Amino acid sequence: MITFGFTIYKFFDEFHQAQPTVPSRGLFGARGFGFSMISIGLVMVLLATIQHVTSMRKLRAEYGGVPYSLAALFAFLVSILGILGLIDILIRR
Repeated sequence: MITFGFTIYKFFDEFHQAQPTVPSRGLFGARGFGFSMISIGLVMVLLATIQHVTSMRKLRAEYGGVPYSLAALFAFLVSILGILGLIDILIRR
């Protein structure tokens, strides 16, 4: 979702720079759509991370020697990239 939103935003941003046209009067432009998709993706990553951490704590409490996974670290890195994408959309007008 994060990547899709950023790709949609960048595609239409480049398209409009190549062919300047009158902005659409639609309810949702490329910028708003990209922002929404990235935001939804970040919320999904946050909720999945919370669920993963909770499940791992329950497994460790019940079975003890459950190894640590890199999923939380990966989710953190994806979140950082998503936040940078949001900042990019907000800065560029």
